[in-house]
Amino acid sequence: MPENALPDHARTPKGTDMVTSENRPARSSTALSATNVAATTVAADDILRRTLRRHAAGVTVITVPGPAGFTATSFTSVSLRPPLVSFCLGLGASTAPAVREADRFAVHLLGTQHAEVARQFARSGADRFQGTAWTAYEDGLPVLDDVPAWLTARVTLRQPVGDHLLVVGEVETGAVRQEATALVHHDGAFAAARALLPPPIRRAS
Repeated sequence: MPENALPDHARTPKGTDMVTSENRPARSSTALSATNVAATTVAADDILRRTLRRHAAGVTVITVPGPAGFTATSFTSVSLRPPLVSFCLGLGASTAPAVREADRFAVHLLGTQHAEVARQFARSGADRFQGTAWTAYEDGLPVLDDVPAWLTARVTLRQPVGDHLLVVGEVETGAVRQEATALVHHDGAFAAARALLPPPIRRAS
């Protein structure tokens, strides 16, 4: 998907799931089994992509004044005191210039009913806000309407890290509007996060 919004989670190279790191110590030829011979040696970034594909991540839409926004699975909490959150964006993403200039950002947690919103904000070459209801807060910061929860934060750190831009912000305001089944991204597709049923109680015979 574009924008590096769902980057390594969404794009996994085809082929065997069995991988070995290029830095892994070599084994003697006598210890190699047929399975080991068939194993594909790949770069570390390939290993990371394949590993992340097995990792379920919450789907969010992050917006900045402009308006500009993108779908992201990189949102996470950093600290409670002070209340800090962070996200990452590819340095080559079309919204990267707006993110670099923004003093504040908003994070929107999505429910399963917002899967199309997530797709829209991950789409390249389109008006991502078209057909999506939103309200302009201070400094024109767009906050999406009708999402389960959202927050705004003031940028405290912007730092290039590898091929991404790391952004940290201190939470200023937000709201939890409704209960909803969380939208997650797993194994290259959107999915629903639901609570597991408790195991049945076994009674002694």
